[in-house]
Amino acid sequence: MYPATYTLAQLPGHVHAGSVPRVPSDAAAHIGRLMAEHRRRRTLTQDEVAAATSIDSSNIRAYESGRSMPSVFSLVRIAEALDVAAGDLLEGVTSDMFAVRADDRRRRAS
Repeated sequence: MYPATYTLAQLPGHVHAGSVPRVPSDAAAHIGRLMAEHRRRRTLTQDEVAAATSIDSSNIRAYESGRSMPSVFSLVRIAEALDVAAGDLLEGVTSDMFAVRADDRRRRAS
C-alpha cells in the first residue's frame, strides 16, 4: 500500500474502508469529469485550482483524469475553489461506480 493514499472506496474482501488504496474507478472518472467541467466554466487552469487549494497540481490532474479519487477534505477544498457545492462534484455518483474493474492489474490491498 502507498502511504497517505487512501479513499473511502471498498475493495472486495477488504475489511477496513478507511485503508483502501486509491485505485481508478468509474466513480473517480465521473468525479474527475465534473471537476474539469466546473473548472473550465470558471476559466481556471489546473495550476490555478492547485494554488487555490494547496493541492499539488499533479494531484489535480490525477483527479480530473480519474486516475485517483480525492479525499473528502480535498473534494471540499476543490469545490470551494470552483465556487460550487461539494455535492455538485458528486452529482450522479452511485455506490456501484466504486467497484474496481476486473482488468485493473494494479497492486490491490490484501
